[in-house]
Amino acid sequence: METVIILVFVMGYLAITLEHSIKIDKLIPALVMMAICWALIALGLETFPQWFDSGKHALLENFGLLGHEEKMHMMEETLLHHLGKTSEILVFLLGAMTIVEIIDYFDGFSTIKNFIKTKKKTKILWIFAILAFVLSAIIDNLTATIVLISILQKIVKDRSVRIWFAGLIIIAANAGGAWSPIGDVTTTMLWIGKKVTTGHLIGYLLLPSFLCMAVPTLIASFLPAFKGDLEMEETGGKSKSRFSGTMLYLGLGAIVFVPIFKMVTHLPPYVGMMLSLGIVATFAEIYSSSKFSMSSHDSEESDAHAHHSPVHSALAKIELPSILFFLGILMAVAALESLGILFNFATSLQDSMPQLGTEMHSGGVSDLVVLLLGVGSAVIDNVPLVAASLGMFSEPTDHELWHFIAFSAGTGGSMLIIGSAAGVVAMGMEKIDFFWYLKKIAWLALVGFLVGSAAFMVTRTMF
Repeated sequence: METVIILVFVMGYLAITLEHSIKIDKLIPALVMMAICWALIALGLETFPQWFDSGKHALLENFGLLGHEEKMHMMEETLLHHLGKTSEILVFLLGAMTIVEIIDYFDGFSTIKNFIKTKKKTKILWIFAILAFVLSAIIDNLTATIVLISILQKIVKDRSVRIWFAGLIIIAANAGGAWSPIGDVTTTMLWIGKKVTTGHLIGYLLLPSFLCMAVPTLIASFLPAFKGDLEMEETGGKSKSRFSGTMLYLGLGAIVFVPIFKMVTHLPPYVGMMLSLGIVATFAEIYSSSKFSMSSHDSEESDAHAHHSPVHSALAKIELPSILFFLGILMAVAALESLGILFNFATSLQDSMPQLGTEMHSGGVSDLVVLLLGVGSAVIDNVPLVAASLGMFSEPTDHELWHFIAFSAGTGGSMLIIGSAAGVVAMGMEKIDFFWYLKKIAWLALVGFLVGSAAFMVTRTMF
């Protein structure tokens, strides 16, 4: 039965990657794959000898000895656990996307457009790459990607040019998220699990992460796609809201507030995001009645906007297909994790290839194993791979192994567009083709990953 489930996952994965060839939206195979995988688990529950308890990050090898009712209860608890964790991400994502759309409702991104005076593609590339690197460390790589691609859509008119910028934003956002305890889900897992501390994480990973962003960006600067000047998006004579600057700073400030709220209350990030959304929405409702009051010459337009809530307008623009795709692929990966398939994959890497890499100083875990975990995170979601490593390795807090895992899992996902949350969101927002990204951007992500890994190996003895 495990073989059939893996086969279903592979077929679903292929359907997602071949979206443009088979003319079927990627959310359909993602949802079908998820449902069939879990249905097969339920039907073949009696045949599985082991089960991965995600809540405890431990493999239950006596699962086969349990009774049917106990197995059903375990499966239902696991399914609910994964749905809860996935929903946390989706609700967080909904909140962030709604805030971004509210900012856009008030034409807030025109304020940022006014800051960008240059039209040179290389300069704009560096501006967005550095912004992605810094913002992702503060507000996490997922939110940073949403914000920056939303801004990009207001600045760059030509989509064929814009997707190049989006590809480099994915690399920079994942690199920036790796060196911050709140920058990436996997890094946060290691931080909450008391495997890394903030000071050592920054010390170990700031330089490797910066090189992981800077080297691909530098190489991209010489590519034909980034030569010449940019054709900027025209405003079309649209009058700018007098609250545009206020809503931009309020919206971005509310998103930055989320990790602060998390650190103070220790509640999941989506709770803080909902609070931030509520605050932004309150001001949006207050300001909305005044948004077009200055343009009384067009009373018909004013009346139309007076009867529309900015929050309802923002929610209507959210990419729900991207949300459902995210649900499908995360829950499908959760099915593989629950059967212990990902745990066994990570364990087999550790057991079969320690002699091929450089040994860690005191852990006996091969560098090559950690690098392959990074490559694996590009194919399969990095969250379960890091969850498996939490149960596999027993090194103490701030051991270099945990920092290398944080870097490898955080940045390795950039090599495929569906290998990271930032990539999945960008894929949904810009309809980026899987194979276009594989041909044009993946090699840049690989170069950054290898340069950053080499920098880590060289500098780790300093800490």
